[in-house]
Amino acid sequence: MDISTSIRKIIHIDMDAFYASVEQRDNPELRGKPIAVGGSGARGVLTTASYEARAFGVHSAMPSVTAARKCPGLIFVKPRFDVYQEVSRLIREIFTEYTPLVEPLSLDEAYLDVTDNLKEMRIATEIASEIRARIKAVTGLNASAGISYNKFLAKIASDLNKPNGQAVITPKNGPPFIEGLAVREFHGVGPATAEKMHRLGIETGADLKTKSVQFLTQHFGKSGGYFYGIARGIDDRRVRPDRVRKSVGAEDTFVQDIEDFDVATGELKPLADKVWGYCEAKGISGKTVTVKIKFSDFSQATRSKTSIVPIRGSLDVLRVATDLLSTVYPFKRSVRLLGVTLSSLTNEGPDGPGREQPQLNFNL
Repeated sequence: MDISTSIRKIIHIDMDAFYASVEQRDNPELRGKPIAVGGSGARGVLTTASYEARAFGVHSAMPSVTAARKCPGLIFVKPRFDVYQEVSRLIREIFTEYTPLVEPLSLDEAYLDVTDNLKEMRIATEIASEIRARIKAVTGLNASAGISYNKFLAKIASDLNKPNGQAVITPKNGPPFIEGLAVREFHGVGPATAEKMHRLGIETGADLKTKSVQFLTQHFGKSGGYFYGIARGIDDRRVRPDRVRKSVGAEDTFVQDIEDFDVATGELKPLADKVWGYCEAKGISGKTVTVKIKFSDFSQATRSKTSIVPIRGSLDVLRVATDLLSTVYPFKRSVRLLGVTLSSLTNEGPDGPGREQPQLNFNL
């Protein structure tokens, strides 16, 4: 992609079936076989699946019982997040050999702005190829890449030649490419938004392009301006290496539904500990605690409280989460899942100003 320096050169790197590929790398007996990373029980949900499993229609976020039915020979593997995190660290070190402008989206994908890069390479497709080769040499894993002049198109391009491939969408080809793309394939357009667009007669990028910014804002709020831009191949979002995480959360689906309040509050403790453990490691805290409750009929409720000072520890998270859970007790149905999230994050960690406060003052 040899374009002028006035146009950005963005690469989106996406590891191929990351967790499953790590497991197949580390266990030769799993290579070439359909595997799923995640719980195998009646209430289990998949984190990811190998490409051998995907051929049967198995995919991430699928209930384990459904996956096993679709692929009778499916092998379930317990996730090893400490291993995945270490591999992710190695991959990010490779990224920083080329540019300091790296914006991680998760353990297995990131945006890189290589317009002005540390290797002084002019062609972004060559940089992407070299990075993928370095990842393979260092980790033994395959990565795919998308190269374009903005984040939206780079993200879409990384899916075009998966697995172990790359694709480029140039400034000339960007707008016509988007016109022919189904809106359900747009990054940032979820199933509910796609369905709403379909009801409004918007099936493709070309349909979206016919709508005014006023029309899109009326129907989609703040996202209307974003949709108006991407329909024309315009996405001015920068690659932000200092991208601030907005929340920290943990949740658990139970083997058996819970009806008793004390049992439910007992399940909140490991969630609170996990959330606070992350915050403590990063030297951050938060002011808003949210509890998510999913019932046996799959309906759900959320409850939140916000403090005027930062949370000071896992016991504070647990206490607030317990108070929030009490607002939906007696439960209308038995509980199948609980989640705890800390948001309104701040660098005022446990040793910040909030630590000296005698108590937390929460407002609904």
